[in-house]
Amino acid sequence: MKIPRILFAAGASGSGKTLITCGFLQVLVNRGIGAASFKCGPDYIDPMFHSRVIGTKSRNLDTFFTSPYVTRYLLQENAKDCDLAVMEGVMGYYDGVAGTTTKASAYDLADITDTPVILIVNSKGMSVSLVAYIKGFLEYKKNSHIKGVIFNQMSPMLYPRIKKLVQEQLGIQVLGYVPRVEDCLIESRHLGLILPEEIPGLKQRLYKLSQILNDTLEIDEILKLAVEASKIDVPDKLEKVDPSFGWSLPKKEKKLRIGLAKDEAFCFFYEDNFRLLQQMGAELVPFSPIHDKKLPKDIQGLLLYGGYPELYGKQLEENQEMRQQIREAIYDQMPVLAECGGFMYLHQQMEGMDGKLYQMADVIKGKAYRTPRLTRFGYITLEQKLSVLGHTDLGSIPAHEFHYFDSNSCGEAFHASKPESLRGWECIWGSDRILAGFPHLYYYGNPRIPQAFLERCLAFRQEKSLKNKGDQ
Repeated sequence: MKIPRILFAAGASGSGKTLITCGFLQVLVNRGIGAASFKCGPDYIDPMFHSRVIGTKSRNLDTFFTSPYVTRYLLQENAKDCDLAVMEGVMGYYDGVAGTTTKASAYDLADITDTPVILIVNSKGMSVSLVAYIKGFLEYKKNSHIKGVIFNQMSPMLYPRIKKLVQEQLGIQVLGYVPRVEDCLIESRHLGLILPEEIPGLKQRLYKLSQILNDTLEIDEILKLAVEASKIDVPDKLEKVDPSFGWSLPKKEKKLRIGLAKDEAFCFFYEDNFRLLQQMGAELVPFSPIHDKKLPKDIQGLLLYGGYPELYGKQLEENQEMRQQIREAIYDQMPVLAECGGFMYLHQQMEGMDGKLYQMADVIKGKAYRTPRLTRFGYITLEQKLSVLGHTDLGSIPAHEFHYFDSNSCGEAFHASKPESLRGWECIWGSDRILAGFPHLYYYGNPRIPQAFLERCLAFRQEKSLKNKGDQ
């Protein structure tokens, strides 16, 4: 299939990938070009910035979570109605799993999807050395997929000379530069970038950046490079990979209404998780554990994903009605999937960022507390130890952890193993109706998880229906 596409990568984190990607997306919007955007890796926040620009949901592509077959399928499905697919890399271009491999790196994604790459080079403090720097990236792999270079934080005076030098000595296209733009910078927070809605005048900042990029980047050449991307082999069906991809509710069954916690505290989502749940037969019904007093009516399951509950401990505690409703629903055997921040919310107590302890839903008997550094960070593979969601063998589950909090009650339904390492630990509370823990799951990495969850939700609905008939 022919998919015009480009990937923005960099030599290191902090080189300006996100700002330049967002600025470029805004350029496309200004020109009326329909774009699909993707973030390489398990990042939640960068796609939020993409979405703010293009007005549609951005997606993740992660080659640790998914096979090449599934990765290309997701690229196709999410880009098929667009003019151009724009991908943003992660960390340094070749930086992958365990810090010693290229697995799950931006390079790995470019290689699997055969995508032309534009290398963003932070040129601050360099001139001729930039040639050597770029040469290293071009030659590290036989097929680097790097087709062009953009210089970030470069002066207009220096740019023409460095462009001439690089093109003459390396034979690679130099596709523009970005000067330092102070009022377009975005501050950091403990989990990464601050959320888009918290940045004053974000749209105006990105529009200003797009106007600058329109003048300093070779936009038409970048678009030409994207259009020239090769055809890639894309599967038509995923059932060949795993039959669970084809699972759906029996035709006679109405869609399952699933309550989705969604507000300032719970905002970390993989959009493709929603896609797969909906394909399988779920209707997602958003609610706010901060603002709403009641759960949505007639729901058969709960989804509590991650976010920043530690910033809203007081508000979550004060909403006693919601805490009670969630606790009673789970005690009543309503199935629940909870990850990281959602898992913390299910505890008896949670320490907030202010150092105070707050009362939470009291489903998991324990306390979630702040730690001075990242507790468990990066990719893991989960192997099941106990029966969960009615299954004893859900298979290996690729997952990810990133949190400055821990718990004195992490669960032991699964064993987590770090790739390329002997390190591992027990994690996740599991039962016939609960899967709750710090790991973040990407359902296309193992579709048996959403299938098992929805099977439990269906059983819950059927049980309630029988009970109601019996009470009549």
